[in-house]
Amino acid sequence: MKELIRYIAQALVDHPDQVEICEIKTQKLLLLELSVAKEDLGKVIGKKGRTAHAMRTLLSCAAAKEKTRGILEIIE
Repeated sequence: MKELIRYIAQALVDHPDQVEICEIKTQKLLLLELSVAKEDLGKVIGKKGRTAHAMRTLLSCAAAKEKTRGILEIIE
C-alpha cells in the first residue's frame, strides 16, 4: 500500500525525488504520512481536497482487503 501511494504522489508532483512516506503499522491500523516538497503540496491535495480524498479512498479499499484500517496524512 505504501508503494501505491508513493506511485500516485510521484506521478502528480514536479519533484518526485522529494516524496517521502512514513509507515506506522499496528494489527488493525495502517497510518501513512506523506511528505512532499512545499511547492507540490497543492498538487497532492487538489481542488477542494479531491485528489487527497481519492488517494485516501484507494488506501482504504486496499487496507480493507487486509482487514485493517488505512489512514493517509499529508504532512506540510
